[in-house]
Amino acid sequence: MELKKSADTIIRTCMGVKPGESVLIVTDKCTDERIANALFDAAVDADCEALLLAMKPRIQHGEEPPLVVAEAMRSADVILAPTSKSITHTKARQNACKMGARVATLPGITMDMMISGGMTADYGKMGAVAKEVFEALDGSKEIRVTTKLGTDVVFDVAGCEWKADTGNCTAPGSMSNLPAGELFVAPASANGIVVIDGDMGGLGLLDEPIVIEVKNGYAVSFSGKRADELERMIDRVGPDARNVAELGIGINPAARLIGVILEDEKVGGTVHMALGDNSTFGGNVSVELHLDGIITSPKVYVDGVELRVERLAGPSFVVV
Repeated sequence: MELKKSADTIIRTCMGVKPGESVLIVTDKCTDERIANALFDAAVDADCEALLLAMKPRIQHGEEPPLVVAEAMRSADVILAPTSKSITHTKARQNACKMGARVATLPGITMDMMISGGMTADYGKMGAVAKEVFEALDGSKEIRVTTKLGTDVVFDVAGCEWKADTGNCTAPGSMSNLPAGELFVAPASANGIVVIDGDMGGLGLLDEPIVIEVKNGYAVSFSGKRADELERMIDRVGPDARNVAELGIGINPAARLIGVILEDEKVGGTVHMALGDNSTFGGNVSVELHLDGIITSPKVYVDGVELRVERLAGPSFVVV
């Protein structure tokens, strides 16, 4: 029953589907088939023309789906993508939105995540919080992030467009991650030290931090227990994968740190920095990789004024 309720919420509330609309569910064989089936059934119950496509799993986040999937996406009114690897930062997703499709990606979604944690948040209240935080960030020039573990990095965001992901995906061409709950930007540049101590995309939960030095918007060195794994993963794609692609702030009070980036980056009161592609949300680097790293317990300064992000955290701040 909980799965059906969550699927209905996604279809009817988050996506705002209308009878007769085409709803495409894109999944893969590494994702629990019960999730895609529940979304398909919810779309059928909403009197939509539902289609379910299962593809071979992608190798890494940001890799393009097969051409046949990309073409189907261009023709759908609503697209839901419960997949093992994210297709959020792909041209297929971007082109679908340009055609007016409403898209929600659910990379790494599990049965537990469908019925608990971030998906259970009050999305109405979260939207109000997002509006307040957005107003503090909009038009800012410089964001500084520090932590007791040693993070001290400055992001140049002058002229950059902040975006809010609140789970509302009812406007033509809109997109969301589900579970939702973050504000994010493609920074113009970044300089400093970033200590990733939560989850690192492609690696999962970390038992020891990874330290990344960034200069002029690119990661120039990695250190820590699993730093070599991360560096190899990035350099396999090419030099542009070192691009500091994103700065994000989690605002979902129900989200938990569980080792799945989809939910981890939404945890209220955390900050994340991504490396790789940002061409789909305001940046100019296009590469088939987008990896987020979670920074816990940060202090965030907006043009020198502290933004109290700890107040965004919920009671289930960390679950391991």
